[in-house]
Amino acid sequence: MNNADIITKAISSSLSIIEQEREREIISRRFGLSGHKETLEQIGEMLSITRERVRQLEKAILIRLRIAAEEGRISELAPAEKLIVRNLTEMGRIARASDLAQKILGHEADSVEKANFSFLGEISPILTIISENDKYHNAIGIAEYGDEKAIRNKVDEIVALVKSNKKPITIEELDEKLNYEHPSHIEAIAHVSKLLSTLNGQWGLTKWPTVNPKNIRDKIYVVLEERKEPMHFNDIAKAIGSSDFKRKDVTVQAIHNELIKDSRFVLIGRGIYALDSWGYQKGTVSDIITKILKKANDEEGLSRKEIVKRVLKERKVKETTVLLNLQNKKLFTKVGRDNYKLANPDK
Repeated sequence: MNNADIITKAISSSLSIIEQEREREIISRRFGLSGHKETLEQIGEMLSITRERVRQLEKAILIRLRIAAEEGRISELAPAEKLIVRNLTEMGRIARASDLAQKILGHEADSVEKANFSFLGEISPILTIISENDKYHNAIGIAEYGDEKAIRNKVDEIVALVKSNKKPITIEELDEKLNYEHPSHIEAIAHVSKLLSTLNGQWGLTKWPTVNPKNIRDKIYVVLEERKEPMHFNDIAKAIGSSDFKRKDVTVQAIHNELIKDSRFVLIGRGIYALDSWGYQKGTVSDIITKILKKANDEEGLSRKEIVKRVLKERKVKETTVLLNLQNKKLFTKVGRDNYKLANPDK
């Protein structure tokens, strides 16, 4: 029997415990076991009962199912539980319902398949279900490692730690600050949070563009920050195209336009850009020479060789370009045989 059949048989066996057709209909529609998940109001309108009555019936049915599961009266549930627990153990003891379904079924699960796993997590005594809301993804865990409240507290603890760090952090770094048996457990719990995102092994708040880039500028920044070196805009485009970003179908022209507009990016050569946080400043080669000479503040000036050396640390240009700019007598004065200083140092 394949994995999909094991799950399907567990669902059928569980529903067969419910004697009344109306009650089976309520559970099926509330969890989306046969199609679209429906609200209390929608089911109430269909059955001509109040929303509150639907809620009461749902609660009572689930209690009966949980008791039946605990007493071993759902014949096909045990194989499904064994399958789920085995996979959860490999995934860090807890996982989003969608991720768990994909791992077990071997393909991206549709809405009904995801609903099947959520339903089994709800009624099984050896599983914990995390209900979805604005802070948490719908997730399933192994009950012996914590109920829903305990899991949510663990999620909140990790979120608070990431927030206090004020910059992205790795799971290994989080492991040093927390008391878990294995880093994989921390990562599994972090995946339950909707407030956290991860990119290239770094975890941060979802609102941080470094781990959840939403526009082209953010993606450019992430690529440059990861490479830690200046890049040509064509290479930046290729890096984005081969990245793990959710949307990476951007044109080279769009990337070039954003590089020009965003002050975080500094043009340091023909089509080559760096981050201003690396110490690069905007300006022409002449501007860079001026800055270097001002900083040196030496009456004898700096040698041509030293000026070239310092400029090339900040600009990807040819040595001849630097030398040509030094010939601008309005800006630079030759001192002695090979030194240069500012023509108007007071400006």
